[in-house]
Amino acid sequence: MQKTTFQGVIDYTGLPHVETLVLTGPYNAVGPGETPSRQRTFTCRPAGPAEEIPCARKILSTLARRAYRRPLTENDSATLMQFFETGRRRGTFDAGIELGLRFILASPRFVFRLERDSPTDAPGAVYQISDLELASRLSFFLWSSIPDDQLLQLASQGKLRTPAVLDQQVRRMLADPKAGALVDNFAGQWLYLRNLRAFVPDPVEFPDFDDTLRSAMVREVELFFDSIMREDRSVVDLMTADYTFVNERLAKHYGIPDIYGSHFRRVRLQHDERRGLLGKGAILALTSYPTRTSPVIRGKWVLENIIGTPPPPPPPNVPALTDNALGRHPGRCGRAWKSIARIQRVRSVIA
Repeated sequence: MQKTTFQGVIDYTGLPHVETLVLTGPYNAVGPGETPSRQRTFTCRPAGPAEEIPCARKILSTLARRAYRRPLTENDSATLMQFFETGRRRGTFDAGIELGLRFILASPRFVFRLERDSPTDAPGAVYQISDLELASRLSFFLWSSIPDDQLLQLASQGKLRTPAVLDQQVRRMLADPKAGALVDNFAGQWLYLRNLRAFVPDPVEFPDFDDTLRSAMVREVELFFDSIMREDRSVVDLMTADYTFVNERLAKHYGIPDIYGSHFRRVRLQHDERRGLLGKGAILALTSYPTRTSPVIRGKWVLENIIGTPPPPPPPNVPALTDNALGRHPGRCGRAWKSIARIQRVRSVIA
């Protein structure tokens, strides 16, 4: 099953595809139902009026602690209960919880990841962030989400910044399925994978390119990056690893035999040109024109994203190069390793 989808991409191939999917219903629903989200929200149910306030405080305090990513103050709790009581006077117990939850979701403490400046240091000075702020940084980087209870508890106790504890928590978080967000968001942004949905090759020169191949190219890079991260491999393997992940569609495009089915599997590469990131179809497509490869675009991408030294702006009064028909051949994206050699020569000239 492909997990990556691309909306708004024009399919020039004429092949059948799903254009619109509409979901309707449910009809004649009675009550709000008992969904997983409601079960996680309503951790208690009052048996009578006397139990409503303690139950509401427990529910809203638990939600706010996770949303604010820190322990609550007395003022926080008092404000939440005021909103609950206002909603309760207008309707049911659930209405009171709903109004309190609406306040939490609208609060800047939830919407923004706040880090307070040190009151004792001069403006612009370097200072150490708190354990709770460190927990949020760590969680949003690795999970793209809020810290869980274990991370918050350690941060509240002031233990998170201890090297041994921090190392253990990072390893625990990377082993969690939620670490897939690091691949989707960090790798997607760093490697420009999100831009591939807007890349449309020339349909005349590349008639076999379709959305299935596009999705497979992105998934290949995601699985490759994920393997480097979870196997704790050397960062050099990003450029030199002799394996990749393909399904039948992508293997056919690469010329890899005996691969069948839509599921991805790890394969060892027999040719150098597909090694590492610079051999991946997604990267090659992103650094090309719709009709042909571009050493200039690819070199700029490598300088910015891999080497970390963006090229300087071009000198003034230098005209653009005249384009020609040379290189307008389908399927010739260039050899990645030759591109690296050219980039190194360009970098030495710039330096």
